[in-house]
Amino acid sequence: MSFRIITRPPRSIVSAPPVDSDPTTLQSFLDDAAHYPGGHAAGVVFPRSEADVSAILREHRRVLPIGAQSSVTGGATPRGEVVLSTSKMAAILEIGDDFARVQPGLPLVTLKETLAAQGRYYPPAPTYDGAFVGGTISTNASGAATFKYGSTRSWVRALTAVLASGEVLDIVRGRVFAHPDGFFEVETSGGVVRVPVPTYQMPDVPKRSAGYFAAPGMDLIDLFVGSEGTLGVIVEATLGIVTPAPAICLALVPFSDEAHALEVVADLRERSKRTWRERTPRGLDVSAIEMLDRRCLMMLHEDGSDTKQGIALPPNTDVALLIQLELPAGTSGEDAYEQIASALEPGGDGTALGLFCRLLDNAGVLDHVDVAVPGDRARAQQFYDFREAAPEALKYRVSIAKAQVDPGIQKTAADMIVPFDRFGEIMRIYRDGYERRGLQYAIWGHVSDGNVHPNVIPRTLADVNAGQDAILEFGREVIARGGSPLSEHGVGRSAVKQALLRQLYGDDGIAQMRAVKAALDPHWKLSPGVLFGQ
Repeated sequence: MSFRIITRPPRSIVSAPPVDSDPTTLQSFLDDAAHYPGGHAAGVVFPRSEADVSAILREHRRVLPIGAQSSVTGGATPRGEVVLSTSKMAAILEIGDDFARVQPGLPLVTLKETLAAQGRYYPPAPTYDGAFVGGTISTNASGAATFKYGSTRSWVRALTAVLASGEVLDIVRGRVFAHPDGFFEVETSGGVVRVPVPTYQMPDVPKRSAGYFAAPGMDLIDLFVGSEGTLGVIVEATLGIVTPAPAICLALVPFSDEAHALEVVADLRERSKRTWRERTPRGLDVSAIEMLDRRCLMMLHEDGSDTKQGIALPPNTDVALLIQLELPAGTSGEDAYEQIASALEPGGDGTALGLFCRLLDNAGVLDHVDVAVPGDRARAQQFYDFREAAPEALKYRVSIAKAQVDPGIQKTAADMIVPFDRFGEIMRIYRDGYERRGLQYAIWGHVSDGNVHPNVIPRTLADVNAGQDAILEFGREVIARGGSPLSEHGVGRSAVKQALLRQLYGDDGIAQMRAVKAALDPHWKLSPGVLFGQ
């Protein structure tokens, strides 16, 4: 165990790949999923190896590493840099019983499908599986199953990252820890660089994508996870995986009252925690609960997404929950149907699925539950697509308003988390804050974590401005309740999210982050403007 790490040169020395400056090529790299206006780039380059990345960083003054451009913070929107696309570095290098070694441009969907064919599972993947692995590491992304499995950070076992100088770090979890006096040392070809560890206190919540990780005695790998491409370019990652994969049963459950739904969520959370703590073989094991509020469901109905996915909810539905229940590996669809059929019979609660059905029956909602049993991948995908249609419906409405009303209109949304016992309270604050400003809004997200996304449905540029003001208000309220105003999407170039980061850690905390950046990237070459602004 040490607080010092030594860089190495790339495994081979090559010339930097050519920069493509053709306007037609560049057009698709000028914004990300946030659609912030004004994107422009000096060109785009497509490395295929560690050596290529090293050469690019040695040759160019300002570089923006990007993945799938699925950022909703503007973090993948260039401002004149050379764009480094990892899309050609998409290989699965090795899979073992409990790990997968991959390149950063690997889409999550490819990893997921490859692992599933082998009976394996990568739990922290976010709900959007078009994202690249490197992007999820750079933002410490989280997904629906964070409730059980935690965020990306806890599944990253090793990273290879190219620093701004072109030198390479091989970081293995458990080998390099911060000195008791609060620093790391990086031995480079030019001498030893001391990297300070920030001293701010991070919120004690399961999801944080809020600047640089900091804790006494922290592992060096955690400084790079969640650093949003500002400290180095990830060129390889070793991820933990689960073998064998559990059997998954999904239940789409409508409620006519949100407060009632949250009572059920609280019960499912506590029972599942008891199962993990006591290792109960047939206990309830819920790994994720997603929520769609009434306005979300209205949008999905307006767009025909419910019909497209074969979903019919009762007309009085106030909130829908998508509950992911884990069953023992090898549980078949036939097994699941038998357990459901006998759930209300004497002894029917002797299985996890039977117990789950009884709980929903006691809550008065069992008759309206729609289920995708293990093995029914088509129905499960319809449920996932229905949930993912919510952000797509919002993006569509933003794009229409942008085109028809004002080009300055943009996505205006919060990504916040509070301890679950404060969740009902913060939901009332979200709604009150938007309604006081006369805004239309929709809320969806990972209710099992206390993390949701309150989105403005903007009709005018004034709605965007009012929504941003509301989000800053929400940030103060979330922080006051021990939460994080930046949960899983990161900070990027968003002025609002950068303001939330400053709310969370104060001016001194931002200065400490800037000191970390200056130590590892003294010329501010990587992702300039991300996290800190210009």
